[in-house]
Amino acid sequence: MEAIRWNHDALSLLDQTRLPLEERWLPCTDYRQVVRAIRTMVVRGAPAIGVAAAYATVLAAREGAGTPDFAAFMARAREELASSRPTAVNLFWALDRMEACWRAWGPDLPRLEREAQAIHREDLEMNRAMGRFGAELVPQGARILTHCNAGALATGGYGTALGVIRAAHAQGKVAMVYADETRPLLQGARLTAYELAADHIPVTLICDDMAGALMARGQVDLVVVGCDRMAANGDFANKIGTYSLAVLARHHHIPFYTALPSSTVDLSLPDGRGIPVEERGPEEVSSFAGRRTGPAGVPVWNPSFDVTPHQLLTGIITERGVLTPPFGRGLARWFSQR
Repeated sequence: MEAIRWNHDALSLLDQTRLPLEERWLPCTDYRQVVRAIRTMVVRGAPAIGVAAAYATVLAAREGAGTPDFAAFMARAREELASSRPTAVNLFWALDRMEACWRAWGPDLPRLEREAQAIHREDLEMNRAMGRFGAELVPQGARILTHCNAGALATGGYGTALGVIRAAHAQGKVAMVYADETRPLLQGARLTAYELAADHIPVTLICDDMAGALMARGQVDLVVVGCDRMAANGDFANKIGTYSLAVLARHHHIPFYTALPSSTVDLSLPDGRGIPVEERGPEEVSSFAGRRTGPAGVPVWNPSFDVTPHQLLTGIITERGVLTPPFGRGLARWFSQR
């Protein structure tokens, strides 16, 4: 399964706002179309946003090559792409990498295209590696709970949290995956359940507020989720509702893991207090499927992410292996070896 396709002169994005009812690809020949696609969540998930932004930079360079000041044009394009979603650090990581390329080589489109393709390929390779490491943590006959969508649709392919689940399923270890529906945009219902069912991995869809009851019944063996940005001490931002699951897992003595590539770690932030949390429009909460579900005039608070403190984590699954506490020391050692 894939959500991003590049064909040398256009980027095609699987419109995730239409899943699972319709599979429609959105062609993008202008970087501004990619900016809109990121903002409207046509493409979503931190690694996928980074990959899409890398290809968008190639589209910008194609346009900018014909302008009097290529560097100024590219700087403006980068600024627009960077403003599309503030929490996912992979976006800025990919833009930094592409900027180093265009500043060094100018409007050399083949070089820029190769760099974007390398970012895409490396993300897929990292996902498969963390899948292998994460599968070692999964017991035989495991019942796994996951939140939001951290699968092939949210990455360059295969997935982070769902990559762990895919690898464990290939080893015959997975008895059931419980997918939280993930309000307000239902990424768990629309995307995660869709992905798992398509791969014939056993999945049961639950409402977000059912997770605690499921744990209390002894039906969850571990929780694995994705990550949009991790601070230097292991605090991490993920889809709103992740923090609640971590607290529930700790209370029920259930292992709680996050899976992420190195591009998601932001060592410039000492802890999670510095992670910017995107707030989205009130209509996502006050209406559903185009129909109002809340009273008119009632204020809405709609953060897209929450921050889970590192103390609630059992381990961090990466493409280099699994980090255990103390996470700050492990992350610092990991990056010093890069």
